[in-house]
Amino acid sequence: MPSTFPPLPGLAIAAVFLSCIPASPGAESRWFKGNTHTHSLWSDGNDFPEMITDWYRKHGYQFLAISDHNVLQSQEVWMGVDAVEKRRKALGKTTMEKYRARFPAPWVETRDEEGKTFVRLKKLAEYRPLFEKPGEFLLVEAEEISASFVNPAQKKVPVHINAIDPGEVLKPVEGTSIRDVLRLNLQAIRDQEKRLGRPILAHVNHPNFQWALTAEDIAEAIEENYVEVYNGHPGININGDETRIGNEMIWDIANSIRIGRLQAHPLFGMGTDDSHRYHGEDNPPGRGWIMVRATELKTDALIKAMRAGDFYASSGVTLDDVQFTDGTLRVRIHPEPGVTYTTRIVGTAEDFDPTTREIPSPAGDPHPARTAYSPDVGKTFATIEGPVVDYRLTGRELYVRATITSSKPHPSPSVPGQLEMAWTQPVGWEKRVAVTAKR
Repeated sequence: MPSTFPPLPGLAIAAVFLSCIPASPGAESRWFKGNTHTHSLWSDGNDFPEMITDWYRKHGYQFLAISDHNVLQSQEVWMGVDAVEKRRKALGKTTMEKYRARFPAPWVETRDEEGKTFVRLKKLAEYRPLFEKPGEFLLVEAEEISASFVNPAQKKVPVHINAIDPGEVLKPVEGTSIRDVLRLNLQAIRDQEKRLGRPILAHVNHPNFQWALTAEDIAEAIEENYVEVYNGHPGININGDETRIGNEMIWDIANSIRIGRLQAHPLFGMGTDDSHRYHGEDNPPGRGWIMVRATELKTDALIKAMRAGDFYASSGVTLDDVQFTDGTLRVRIHPEPGVTYTTRIVGTAEDFDPTTREIPSPAGDPHPARTAYSPDVGKTFATIEGPVVDYRLTGRELYVRATITSSKPHPSPSVPGQLEMAWTQPVGWEKRVAVTAKR
């Protein structure tokens, strides 16, 4: 039988951050392109961090966070050359040959032990001076906290969260459920932020990776406000399947719960690569990123802008401007010759149909059943063609956001038929959350 919108018991109202897209970014603000989710030989990537950083810098990025699993690049690590080459699944020059060609002696350090050759992985502090330039390129420390929950069927369910500029390694925290693991690890990041006195931004990664996280799980994790709406890894089920929703609808359902039921800050959408392969295989760099409008290219300034919602996610579409003023969402798309653009204004109204129904999950899914919602959740309010988008809210929406789709095929698609896109952050929720918080 259908039920009403499912409650999430035991939740406290989150601290409200009065975030909005500024009416005027100011003369000194500019857009910075960056990726916050990438892997190297320090965990399960297949290239050296210097080679990866060199690629991003040469391809027009202004900042990069290499986020290896449960480690920071701050210790002494030697890796067997055989193990380095084994990760490479492409023809042509070896990983070491390319590394030595780009970074000649004496940069590359090797040593022989018991008939085997080892190479030293350079620390972030060592290679950072090779690339950083004030106002042009910045390397940001990061870690992908890779926690998990072993469910009653003895299946290990991955719960992965990126910590941006953590200062110290954050060890994964165990919990009594998927939601508990998610919330405890987010709280650990918040505790470290307070202890170290530095801003640390956290974002929940690839919710559909092994079908680990539901929209309800993410909605309940009100300790943080960021989730990947786009991730370029080909194995994270970004579009869902016949019975399970994709990342974009997960985002909308979670925000409808947060704003409509919990009166809590919504989730902002991230775009990332999650790249692991750099030698011509699938899962390469350059598939997704964020554009952050900040006053300067410094880590704290980027985090400040992102906490204000002054950024968007992209898999190829560039925006000249995004503003929310006087109840109107305005988007200006940077047009490419011969390319057309369609923008969907997406959101949920305050009087949406709250009925839900349960759908049995396929075998192997860590969730026995999933919740299906009415079409009123994450509804398309308007479709606008062209590079100029103006949408005036009625005041009866919980939130709205924009999804922009171009006619241009993605040059490196992670799913068949992929087109270049962009996603703006939810707006129109601020007064609703603020009024409730004052009660």
